[in-house]
Amino acid sequence: MKDFGQSPFLVIWEVTQACHLACRHCRASAQPNRHPLELTRAEGRRLLETIADFDNPLMVFTGGDPLERPDLFELIDKSVQLGLRTTVTPSATALLTPDSLLRFRNAGVARLAISLDGPDASSHDDFRKVSGSFDRTMTALEEAKRIGLATQVNTTVTRHNCKRLGEIARLVEEAGSRLWSVFFLVTTGRAAQLDDLDAGGYEEVFGFLYDLSKRVSFDIKTTEAQHYRRHVAQRRKAEPGSERSASPASDVIARQAGINDGKGLVFISHLGEIFPSGFLPLSAGNVRRDSLIDVYRTSALFMRLRDSSQLGGKCGICEFRNLCGGSRSRAYASTGDHMAEDPRCSYQPARRLQ
Repeated sequence: MKDFGQSPFLVIWEVTQACHLACRHCRASAQPNRHPLELTRAEGRRLLETIADFDNPLMVFTGGDPLERPDLFELIDKSVQLGLRTTVTPSATALLTPDSLLRFRNAGVARLAISLDGPDASSHDDFRKVSGSFDRTMTALEEAKRIGLATQVNTTVTRHNCKRLGEIARLVEEAGSRLWSVFFLVTTGRAAQLDDLDAGGYEEVFGFLYDLSKRVSFDIKTTEAQHYRRHVAQRRKAEPGSERSASPASDVIARQAGINDGKGLVFISHLGEIFPSGFLPLSAGNVRRDSLIDVYRTSALFMRLRDSSQLGGKCGICEFRNLCGGSRSRAYASTGDHMAEDPRCSYQPARRLQ
């Protein structure tokens, strides 16, 4: 198993915050225009060289909309040449053309990630706040499938779509996507508290995802719902013959076990700030003046996040704290304390708080 104290599993670079969607949950509160102080092309190339010095992380180009950067394909070429497994998460705008999809494939992009937050135009476009976004999303998925570009679908679960996840899953299956990455809301950026589910609602979705994982061709993972791993572990333990066979859900959990904000994950903002996650706006440095590797390995913030003994509330006494650890981003957004318990977890640890 990779030592997450030394090297992340996942490096995410927000190459720009510019985007022509206006999504109601947007972490970045994306803007129509690029920021003049974004990392330059030369700075980006040096950043990628530094990332390559980690132990083979997955490299993600995100935004905003990465296609808003005219040098995106040069940066992707550099990433692939360095041997990094490279993923890109464009927005479904007029920039996401058949030509751009072909260029992604030819450049060696390992996977295209695209968002789908409703099973039809009315639900998805209402969430993304731009008419035509659903049609562009589906067209991009169909074209990527046609040309052999692997895809994953990202969906953010809210009160507005939680009852339609089965319909979205069918579209993921039809698109031939390899992964459904299900995001759970963190109330930062544009995300509103009233859009989020309660802890019981999270458990209902977990149950749906686990059952679904047994019968679909794609993998399922959660983002900012680390306690899905606890749910899967409990379900697996309760199933007859669980010691003899592994379910698709448990296979995915095994690959993601222990990853959390700052632990197996690092996020670089468009301005070079080094965050434990895109949803946890606490900076431990800036790549313009600090070593990304040193910050990840030795900064006080990252080291504390990797120390489960410092978790507060019921997360700190939970028997699943090293598998799960709760969402540090949600704890911070809800309480101002990034080590507090995750307020969207209903599980009561075997050991009680005094």
